[in-house]
Amino acid sequence: MLETTLRDELLDRYQQMINEEELLTREQLSRYYRTFQERFGPEQLRNLDGEALLETMHGHGNQDSLVYWLEFKNDEEFPSRHFGSIAGGSALKFGIYRSKKSGTWMTGSPSNQKELSVEEAIEIARNNKRELLRGSELIEQLPAGGGDGDYARLQQSLDSEAPKVRRLAWGHKDFSLLFPDKLDDYHAEQHQRFHLIKLLQLPPEGDGRYLCAGRYVAIADELGMPINHLTALLNRRDGGSPHRYWRVLVNFQDEGWRDRWEALRDGSYVSIGWKDIGDLSDVTYTKDGRDRVRSLMLEAYRDKGGWAREVFDFVAAMQPGDVVLAFERTEVLGIGRITGEYRYAEGEEAPHWRAVEWLNDERWELPRQEAKGRSIRPLENLENLKAIEERLLGATPTERPYPGKSTGRVAVTFDGIPGRIQRILERKGQLILYGPPGTGKTYWARKTLHDLASVSAFGTLFRELTDEQARTITGSDSTGGVVRVCTFHPAYGYEDFIEGFRPQQNESGALAFERRAGLFKSLCSAAEADPKQKFYLLIDEINRGDIPRIFGELLTLLELDKRGQSVALPLSGERFSVPSNLYVVGTMNTADRSIALLDTALRRRFGFVELLPDYSVLGTAAVVGTDLPLGPWLSELNSRILEHVGRDARNLQIGHAYLLRNGKPVTAFTEFLEVLREDIVPLLQEYCYEDYRALSRILGSPLVDEKQQRIHWELFSSAHLDDLIQALLAPAPEIAATPVEDHAPEQDDELEDDAPEDETTTAGESEGLS
Repeated sequence: MLETTLRDELLDRYQQMINEEELLTREQLSRYYRTFQERFGPEQLRNLDGEALLETMHGHGNQDSLVYWLEFKNDEEFPSRHFGSIAGGSALKFGIYRSKKSGTWMTGSPSNQKELSVEEAIEIARNNKRELLRGSELIEQLPAGGGDGDYARLQQSLDSEAPKVRRLAWGHKDFSLLFPDKLDDYHAEQHQRFHLIKLLQLPPEGDGRYLCAGRYVAIADELGMPINHLTALLNRRDGGSPHRYWRVLVNFQDEGWRDRWEALRDGSYVSIGWKDIGDLSDVTYTKDGRDRVRSLMLEAYRDKGGWAREVFDFVAAMQPGDVVLAFERTEVLGIGRITGEYRYAEGEEAPHWRAVEWLNDERWELPRQEAKGRSIRPLENLENLKAIEERLLGATPTERPYPGKSTGRVAVTFDGIPGRIQRILERKGQLILYGPPGTGKTYWARKTLHDLASVSAFGTLFRELTDEQARTITGSDSTGGVVRVCTFHPAYGYEDFIEGFRPQQNESGALAFERRAGLFKSLCSAAEADPKQKFYLLIDEINRGDIPRIFGELLTLLELDKRGQSVALPLSGERFSVPSNLYVVGTMNTADRSIALLDTALRRRFGFVELLPDYSVLGTAAVVGTDLPLGPWLSELNSRILEHVGRDARNLQIGHAYLLRNGKPVTAFTEFLEVLREDIVPLLQEYCYEDYRALSRILGSPLVDEKQQRIHWELFSSAHLDDLIQALLAPAPEIAATPVEDHAPEQDDELEDDAPEDETTTAGESEGLS
């Protein structure tokens, strides 16, 4: 089934994964499958009924239940994560769950839940049992080595005889664990079809989770590996989440379109126009974000609001890792992979940019015309996607700088928060990272500045430097590096930062005052002496200093268009200027002071990046031995802070870094207890100004005695583990059943497109084309 080059590549990667011990051994697979089948196989379910059946199948709080094993179980007895994820969504994806708070069984949808009697819940469990048993019989009857027709008939049978279970991810995972030689362990159709396309296979026609399995069985057999190893191999090769394919029109009516394509290709980027709507860096992939783009388009171009969806897709829907095709009318000019977040290139005719690693620049046409006349559209026809992957097979990127030496910009770009820092520094020269405590402001500032300086000095990231090279960046005991750090505080002054007199013992032993250059003036001198190297200053806690006094005349010189201009320093009379290769980054804790209170002149000269709690970094981590998931718990805690603390609540949230140690979630109970007792609760007490009514609504009444105005500190001990966890979950008891997902969602959660359909256009009809 597989093309020779592709097969060889897969086998090479497979051997590498075996050598690196990334895969479960065949003996382990056999043992885990047997363990699951002995607990939850047809024979075991057939003998259960009543409340025993209900608890065995659907008791989320019971670590011996089917639903717990399918979603959460991850230990030596059964590592569920190795058999495909069904994470994400609420506990209602299993049809029913039991409320932690009331003990009542619930069904319905997250927005419309319904209470069930025990008898009603049992009847749902019975129906699920009947469908699981019938589904097992149907799969058992499936012939070994069955083809597409056999699996299509299986899908039809399941549709009619197990209609509820067959459409659910957890039902597919259950069947795949019972029949690992007949079913793949991708539990979402989107993933199944995506990986087949990456294998240059056209997926079978029709809808259903069971149609593609025969292909995976045959490919695994051809490669001589278990299906579980094949899917793990494909996840490593193709990524765990499916990427998208985008058509971007790059031609114009005038004769210069060919030059524009060459500029995009040689500069390793793709861009679109619509410059009058300005920088869209803060637009997010939400309905509000789309509506904002549409509003800006209507304001700037009046009758061009229909193009808003295309601009929005370019800015927010495209993601690093997606494939982009540059088109001239119906002809493909090149295929590339998006490598960077959206970036606004001020001053460019087409200022909305995406970094692209161009992989193929052959001219050709897709088998099926798709999205014709659209400047930006996702490609979805499966024949087209297969043709794209065939072109990419074996392609090696042409090494080109981004976005091109001719532009005079940097040759390396970063994604995410480092990318935003980089873009603002290029545009303004200085920025401030601000946000609540524990959101990683200093971490991101240090990491990004070290990487930017390392790329400037050595062409590689900081982590790849030798010790000697690293000292060039950070400095040694005797010399300063190209990245220097200081912390502002109330006693920090102009003389520390620019220049001032300091006491110095002279040769006779007497004290005399000597004029010395401050930190920033010294760094400016170093930057002037080495104009090819970029220098950086990190000012931690910038808002704790008297900024106008510390900066003095520096406020004027910081602006990019005034770099290189000089002023006379009042103390020494020397001419002083800020070189263009010096950048300044500050961090600011908004729990101490809002950015609205910053000096207005300072705010005009700095860009700002807000960092808020990021629950995704906690993944699905939970406190060991409990059902307390860290991410959802922290999210719920911050929701209550926003509700009960007052107008500054946004700045007073609890950051995710409180629950991290060395970059990993704090899952040991003793560590979590220390963080809760010594960091989080005292911080909340400070926020509430001894208002125990507000504190009780944030932490929950089991932890706070509102009448006695005290915290139940007796719960903060290992002897009261269960009581403490129950108290922490009391304000939101369902979160234990809905951990933050760290895998791709079960379904492609597209935004509802309620914007008007974009106007069909001929090539070059709008300035918005790339």
